[in-house]
Amino acid sequence: MSRRLSFYIHIPYCIKRCGYCDFNTYTPRELQGPDISTVSKNYIDAAICEIEQAAMRFGGAEVPSVFFGGGTPSLLPASELSRVLDAIRKHFNLSAEAEITIEANPDSVTSEFLQKMRQSGATRISIGMQSAVPHVLAALDRTHSPENIERAVTAVRSAGFEHCSVDLIYGVPNESMKDWQHTVNTALGLDIDHLSAYALIVEAGTRLSQRIKAGELAMPPEDETAEKYLYLDQACERAGMNWYELSNWSKPGSECRHNIAYWNGSMWWGIGPGAHSFIDGKRWWNIKHPMTYQELLSRNDSPIQDSESLSEENQRTEFLMLTIRMREGIGLNLLDEYQRLKASDFERTGHIDSEHWRAGKLVLTQTGRLIADRIVREMMV
Repeated sequence: MSRRLSFYIHIPYCIKRCGYCDFNTYTPRELQGPDISTVSKNYIDAAICEIEQAAMRFGGAEVPSVFFGGGTPSLLPASELSRVLDAIRKHFNLSAEAEITIEANPDSVTSEFLQKMRQSGATRISIGMQSAVPHVLAALDRTHSPENIERAVTAVRSAGFEHCSVDLIYGVPNESMKDWQHTVNTALGLDIDHLSAYALIVEAGTRLSQRIKAGELAMPPEDETAEKYLYLDQACERAGMNWYELSNWSKPGSECRHNIAYWNGSMWWGIGPGAHSFIDGKRWWNIKHPMTYQELLSRNDSPIQDSESLSEENQRTEFLMLTIRMREGIGLNLLDEYQRLKASDFERTGHIDSEHWRAGKLVLTQTGRLIADRIVREMMV
């Protein structure tokens, strides 16, 4: 049986850095270039070279999913992203049923880009919506207007994409409960079949953290942020979108297969600067700067910066941390005696579903999802 290997393709470019973002992305100004086309020149050549290096180890492997993330993949020409898919097809078994996802900014995505990517085999577009409220988008330093979201979703469907997703962020400074309800209802009124939502994490060193420290913005109370999650979950259920992972909801059959590969411990290779890979219990990550990355690959050198081999204990811990996030839950037979004992405490408090528990499964309830990290910590002590 052929091995399965998913690919993540990192596109490390943005027109502007959002105030909350600490991802490994770069603007033309940060790379001392006039525009995206100049600073990204030859980048795809380097990415293809890394794909060829992957083929030296796993050539011919079945590729069930490819995910273009960033950064802003939709800033590059469709012809460049298509070259990446052509390289994967050349060296691996990328079937017609593979899921191919592209993250897109509503400001930069065009009908022409979408049509060309659909022709190249892309099946899924994930749009960075974040909010439908102008002052919330301003707090996040997002450049798009709420009106552009509907235009982008319409263009995605017109191009023939089967799956369209939007990403939301909640718990943003100055975001009221009414603001969040408007965002959720607006998102669910779009022609989408998948939604991701993440509580804002303020990362040290970002512009947002500096503004909060200076008193310009104030974070909302934690209880309100929890209420926003519960509101979203209930609204999604009414709209026919069920949770399948703590931060993801979809209509039946529209789950993101690529992200599920991360959560269930499948193998994946990250292409690009700063990208991480995980294969056979070993994790490695690439050098972060795109120019250094390109320089190394121009000589066909490895772009890997460092790696680690996970011990059996590390792998068991990660299995618990990731699997508990899934709607399918964890078989109690996969837990040790101590973990089952600690989990039983949360079953009694209503954080773990009693019906599933009696059937031999640990599945979080709605309130259990709110404290998933705490449950894992206590089970791993």
